[in-house]
Amino acid sequence: MLFYYGYVSSRAQYRYFGLDVDTIGLSTRDYVMRSPQPLLVPLLLVPAIGAGLLIVARVLQRRVPLKMLRSATWASTFILGAGLLMLFGYAWIGEWPYYPMVTPLVLAVGLLALVWCWRRVGGRPTAVVLALIAVAVCVFWATATLAQWTGLGAAQRTARNLDQLPAVVMDTKERLYLGTTPNSGVTETNVGALAVADEDQEFKFRYRGLRLLIQSGDRMFLVPEHWTPSNSTILVQTGSVRVRFRFVNDAPE
Repeated sequence: MLFYYGYVSSRAQYRYFGLDVDTIGLSTRDYVMRSPQPLLVPLLLVPAIGAGLLIVARVLQRRVPLKMLRSATWASTFILGAGLLMLFGYAWIGEWPYYPMVTPLVLAVGLLALVWCWRRVGGRPTAVVLALIAVAVCVFWATATLAQWTGLGAAQRTARNLDQLPAVVMDTKERLYLGTTPNSGVTETNVGALAVADEDQEFKFRYRGLRLLIQSGDRMFLVPEHWTPSNSTILVQTGSVRVRFRFVNDAPE
């Protein structure tokens, strides 16, 4: 579970920068360590909602009038029906941004209310168990959606605050055609031409204005310090370049 939610969150986070998380090569431990952030809200809400439902159930332990019970059953069936219509209407409303969150929550509310009505009239235990399993699946679905939104939100915050990432000064042996926009902040210097007297100069081009998004093994994923969705994320192998990191509190060159 921790691995799955960490994967879903990370996938949404790096997809925002045009990366497939599988190309980064994060380990199982990395995904597990990333899971607490998307799971924090569900871990707080589920016990709180459960405690509230228990209190409500204790209050309603007294005998409920048959008319009220029938009304509650019809209302529960209506809510469940609305959730099922949303579920099977994915082809028409699946593009709605809130569909993956609203649909499982509507289904879960309808099922829980219907289970309470069945318990009051002595419904079959098998039906109750199957309904509760369906509720658990709905909670799983909603939590996965929340993890995805959390990852996307983290990516958007990173894009707005790229100055908090380590700055990278990178020397390469050959010119890189980065394809960045003119206002990306990335500059190229031909250090090989500036050091013509040094015949052993191996790295001939220096790039500034890059930020380290993430590193995995010998691969670094860099973004321009003025990144926009029209820019690209750059993959470099640490063995083929020379890199120096500069942080926010470093003195300017």
